[in-house]
Formats: sequence, C-alpha cells, structure tokens
Amino acid sequence: MTRSDPLPRLRKICLALPGVTEKVSHGSPSWFARGDKGMFVSFVGEHHGERLGFWCAAPPGVQEEMVAEDPDRFFRPPYVGHRGWLGVYLDRAVDWAEITEIADQSFRVVATKKSIAELDARGGA
Repeated sequence: MTRSDPLPRLRKICLALPGVTEKVSHGSPSWFARGDKGMFVSFVGEHHGERLGFWCAAPPGVQEEMVAEDPDRFFRPPYVGHRGWLGVYLDRAVDWAEITEIADQSFRVVATKKSIAELDARGGA
C-alpha cells in the first residue's frame, strides 16, 4: 500500500498561517513568516539522506522532549538541529491534527507579535 504525498497537505497547513510565503530553500519547499527572514518549516524528501519528513523551528527544549518521547516519529535534523529545530517523519501514519499544532508552534517561534496576534484572533492554526 502506498501513502499519498504529504507535501500538498503540509503546504496547505503552512500557507493557512498569516502572512506566510513559500519558496524553495536549499532545494526544498520551505515556508517563511516575516518575508524571507523567518523560515519555520522545510519539507525534506530523501535527498538529504533522511527519511521523508520536515524540519521546523521549535520552542526551547521541545526538540529534546519530542525526540526522547518518540524517536520513531521525531528526530534531531542535520544542519539545524543544534539550534533546537525538530525533525518530523512523514513516512508513516501521520496525525495531521498534531502536524497542524507543530506548524502553529513553529510559526510562533519566528513570527512577529502582530502575526501571532492575528493567528490568535482566528483561533489558532
């Protein structure tokens, strides 16, 4: 049984956040708050030698907590893991409500106070 491509669903979640733009960064579809300055999610296929997933900005301590809790679903990504970014695998059964929550929290790490207030006024992601 093949799973459907998770990129369209991840794209929809990220682009639903206020003021988010998408562009290719380092060969991967990536989403930015604050123009090009605040990347908060980057989709990574197997081209980085990793399993299918995405990397995202995470609040302090979250990466360690999530990886320790479930290393089959979460990982410390190369290149940005030392800055606390979280890796999330998408090559298994995916809880899209949880992915929406992760993207929301990642957005909040880099977004402006105005964008966060707009998101909160909408009731979150």
